[in-house]
Amino acid sequence: MVYGGDQTKRKTTARAATIATESSVTVDTLELRHSVLWPTKPLSYVRLPEDDLGYHADAVLPRCSKPVAVISFLGAIPMTCGDSEPAGHPVAVRFRKFACHPNFQGRRIGTKLLRHVMTECTKLGATVMWCYARVSTCDWYRRRGMEAFGVPFYKGSMEYTRMKIDVSRCGSGVIQQDDTLL
Repeated sequence: MVYGGDQTKRKTTARAATIATESSVTVDTLELRHSVLWPTKPLSYVRLPEDDLGYHADAVLPRCSKPVAVISFLGAIPMTCGDSEPAGHPVAVRFRKFACHPNFQGRRIGTKLLRHVMTECTKLGATVMWCYARVSTCDWYRRRGMEAFGVPFYKGSMEYTRMKIDVSRCGSGVIQQDDTLL
């Protein structure tokens, strides 16, 4: 992938990132997902059947020809999170395949992209946004206001849990600005 040569060595922050949402998945999105999330699997492993039905947001930096962070999400649907949810289940959006190139982690770019998707989810009528998160990333999500729910599970040898956030709270400063894991 091309990430702008010396650009990977400078401390570029989220302020410089351009965030965009597309209705179709691109080759760049798939390549970044693959290289970050499942590099030992074939590229087809990160292509989702729902990709053509969802939305795909990416963060692009000046002088970079490809996105440095990507996230995909589906439309809003009623959600059941277990017995603790109130009657009349919230409308939820699930996001998937959140990946940030390792050279750009820790610069708030992932946080900016996640906030963008939270805003997009509210436009879709959602009150909750959720994902399957690798257990190794749960602290990062917690610092951004998300909470675990349900029972942890495995995909191959990788342990996951479900994380959610009430996106109506996103404007209240619940998401912290530090970005140390992604």
